Formats: sequence, C-alpha cells, structure tokens
Amino acid sequence: MHTGKSYKLSEFLNWTRRDIYVLIILGVVAVVAYQIGNIKWLGIPSTVVALLGTATAFIVGFKNFQTYNRTWEARQIWGDIISSSRAWGTMSRDFFDNAEKSTELVYRHLAWLTALRYQLRENRAWETISKGHNAEYLKYYSIHERQTALETELAKYLPDAEQKQILAAGSKATQIMSLQSKTIKGLFASQAIDVAQFLDMQKSIKDFLLQQGRCECIKDFPYPRQYATVNSFFIKLFCLLLPFGLLREFDKLNDSVDGVIKGNMVWLVIPFSVLISWMYTSLERVGESTENPFEGNANDVPISQMCRTAEIDLREMLGETDLPPPLAPRNNIVL
Repeated sequence: MHTGKSYKLSEFLNWTRRDIYVLIILGVVAVVAYQIGNIKWLGIPSTVVALLGTATAFIVGFKNFQTYNRTWEARQIWGDIISSSRAWGTMSRDFFDNAEKSTELVYRHLAWLTALRYQLRENRAWETISKGHNAEYLKYYSIHERQTALETELAKYLPDAEQKQILAAGSKATQIMSLQSKTIKGLFASQAIDVAQFLDMQKSIKDFLLQQGRCECIKDFPYPRQYATVNSFFIKLFCLLLPFGLLREFDKLNDSVDGVIKGNMVWLVIPFSVLISWMYTSLERVGESTENPFEGNANDVPISQMCRTAEIDLREMLGETDLPPPLAPRNNIVL
C-alpha cells in the first residue's frame, strides 16, 4: 500500500517505460513508412480507430472498477479480522483467571494470523508480481514473508510439538484454528468457562474461518481470464492502429501552416500517439496491479502491517511491554 500523497511522475514513467519504448517504435515505424516511404495507403480512417478506442475505454474502465472492488473487499475482510482479533484478545484475557491459558490462546491466534498471511503471499500462475516492471519495482520496498521463513515466525508463538504438527499440515491456518477449538472444548469440559463463554469463543472461531475462506476465495479465484485477455488484446490492437489512424489527420494540418514545418506535420503523430496510447496502457497496468491484492505488489492490502498492529494490541492486553515495533513504510510503501 502506498502511504504517501501520490506516486511521483518519475516513478510512474519508470514503471511504464517498457510500454513507452514500444509505443515510440510503433509511432516511428508508421510515420517513416508514410512520410519517407511514401506508403500513403497506411493512413487508415480515424473513425475506425475512434470506435475501437471507445470500446477499449469501456472495457478498461470495467476491469479497473472490478479489480478495485477486489482490493476493497480484501481490505474490508482484513479490517474485520483485526477487529475480531481484538475481541478474541479480550475474551481470552477476561473469560477465566488463568494467565498461562490466556497467553496460549492469544499466541496461537497470532500464529493463525501469521500462517494466513504467509498462505496469501504464495505465488499463483495468474499473478503479476514476477513481471519485469513489477519485479524491478520490488527494490523500493520489501515483502516480509519473502525475507523470513514461516517456521521462524511460528516458533515465536507455538511450542515445538504444535509447530511440527502445523508445519506438516496442508492448510496450516485451518489446523491452527482446529487446535484453538480443541482447546476451547477442553476449557469448557473442565468448567473453566461457562456455556455462554464457550459459545462466544466458538462463534469467534467460526467467524475467523469464514474470513479466512473469503481471503482464499480472492486469492485462488482470479479476475476472470476471458475478460483480462480481451482487455489486453483490445489495448494492444488499439495502440497498434492508433498511429496509422492519425497519419492523414496530421497530414491535413500541412494546409494550415507555413515555413519549415509545412509538409512535416505528420511527424507530430509520434508524440501524440505515444501520449494517447500510454494513457490506455497505464490504465491497464494500474488495473493489473490491483487485481490480486495479496501477492505483494506495491498497491496491495498491507496485511503484514495489519498483523503487526494486531500483535501489538493483543500482547499489550496481556500486560507485555517488550513489543515489536510497528512496520514502517519504505519509500512510502508498506505491506
């Protein structure tokens, strides 16, 4: 997540420079063939390009709207997780007079948060974090889950026996919640909590599993590939045809000018076609970077920071003072 006022223009241009290079080449090829090669039939009607551009704009807008909704839904889910985690901390502390058991429940919950965020940072075939422009941008920020092993993180919260059991499981977050439920059942059987408290804590566990499922739904079900493919095809086709659609329009401007620029107005197709095409390709890049809100892109939901905030809050509830520092942004980006 970007925490600053805005991205710098230099950052954005650097991020999209590969597209700009291709667009410049397309513009130069079209103008050179038309002006120097005298291949006049390359100038296609601008109406064709305008209609294609309109259709492309609708598709790009639709994709960006839907991908923004995916990110916003992910942010809402994690907002609920953090709020529910605080409620879990107060219940674990106040429902019974057993500091050791309270610490066990809170720390196991922190292990669940850790396992869940590591699970959400796993790679998927459709994700874009490995693409050149995104991979290059990783130098400006850090992904905590790529720097520290899950085993190291879980060791902070779980005893060795539980840690080995969890690491051997397929869905580690689910198995941690299963252990929580088993512990709560044991507390109820020993009458350490009453039936109302037992039901409240079981309801919280159910809510955590539902929120985990919603995260997994976003993670494992991408923005529909058919829409993403059509969007990409239309933008590439539009950018390819745009300079050829502008050739005759700029050539007509020669009739209204004098001097050295007369007869050379068609060269202006290059900067203007690059500018217009860059707007479309940049919108596609923005939508693409918003499509998968957990993969580790600079615009993703900051689940690592949110987990650290929850850890600080829950450990303070236990009376601890040796707390980890909040995760600070690096170059205005925090995950």
